[in-house]
Amino acid sequence: MADAGYFTAVAHNNAWANHRLVLACAALSQAEFEAERTGFFPSLKATLNHILVVDRFYVDALEGGRLGPEAWREEEPCPTAADLQREQGAMDRRLIALCQVMTAEKLTAPVCLVRADREQIESADRVLLHLFEHQIHHRGQAHCMLAGTNAAPPQLDEFFLAEDAPLRADDFAELDIDEAKVWGDAPNKI
Repeated sequence: MADAGYFTAVAHNNAWANHRLVLACAALSQAEFEAERTGFFPSLKATLNHILVVDRFYVDALEGGRLGPEAWREEEPCPTAADLQREQGAMDRRLIALCQVMTAEKLTAPVCLVRADREQIESADRVLLHLFEHQIHHRGQAHCMLAGTNAAPPQLDEFFLAEDAPLRADDFAELDIDEAKVWGDAPNKI
């Protein structure tokens, strides 16, 4: 399995992609943000809130918590894009911090996912991979939903190539992410 540096890089990419997507949604009116659209969830608001709620569930479990189904108590905790920007940003910082302290031992450690009817035990690396895939899946749907609005869907796939660093520099500055720290001494290597 990949080492901890891989997960740290992906956590930064995740934060960057969420940031760009929520910023694009902030350009919409509240009515457009809530408008019914085609996707797994019926609106941008519902889709982005789903990402946040699921992040709460998995990040809590990775931190050793037992939030479990309580994470879904409020399906749409953020009524506006501004609320989502604040809450998703905080969640993304927690996920980055969690990944930054991962070691090979911690990546293979068991994580207890408290489900409504059972406790599911998975290794931390599998939970992280699942969480990142979940986000990518739903961000893609939100990206398509944005295409049906007057807000341009943001570019979300320019992270891992060193040559693309200038394309993310402003966002990284806004997020207080140091590109050199993400990649360490080897900017062209994960």
